[in-house]
Amino acid sequence: MFRRLIGKPKQETNALATLDKLNETLEMLEKKEKVLLKKATAEVERAKEFTRAKNKRAAIQCLKRKRLYEQQVEQLGNFQLRIHDQMILLEGAKATTETVDALRTGAAAMKAMQKATNIDDVDKTMDEINEQTENMKMIQEALSTPIGAAADFDEDELEAELEELEGAELEEQLLQPATTAPSAPIHLPAGRQQVRPAAQQSRTEEDELAALQAEMAL
Repeated sequence: MFRRLIGKPKQETNALATLDKLNETLEMLEKKEKVLLKKATAEVERAKEFTRAKNKRAAIQCLKRKRLYEQQVEQLGNFQLRIHDQMILLEGAKATTETVDALRTGAAAMKAMQKATNIDDVDKTMDEINEQTENMKMIQEALSTPIGAAADFDEDELEAELEELEGAELEEQLLQPATTAPSAPIHLPAGRQQVRPAAQQSRTEEDELAALQAEMAL
């Protein structure tokens, strides 16, 4: 963390500077290669012109310069290949260094955490938690224990009384009649009987009884 605040480490800064320098050199070689290729192409065109002019000696000189340019191009290609190889190695070394540094930082952090957290402190904390848990259970049991008049009640006597109530309830249910006796039919004088229309025959039993009582009152 302190390194991040004050800047990049010296080794990382040197690696980045070296990569920048290699990139600049690679760009310079690529530009030179393009120039040499153009010169080689121009020598070929000049050789063709001298050939058409029947100037064989001049044409051969152009082809010689063309080959020199091609040799230089090949040499520049080898330089570029070496620079690419160096850049790959340097980037790999940089990644390795960063990985090792990260692992070293993680190991130091874990060591510091282990030093700050002692195993004896952990055991002590767990003992305190268990003790507080047991105390809480004891407090809850003490609060749930009945006190005063409720503590003097005998549970066996209460259960016996409950059984008596259940037996009395069952006996009362057995003594009740199964069905209710039907009410006695009501006889009316022959003269007072009237023929009811078909719509009145669909009345319920209670409506018919109310109608008969009204007729008897008359």
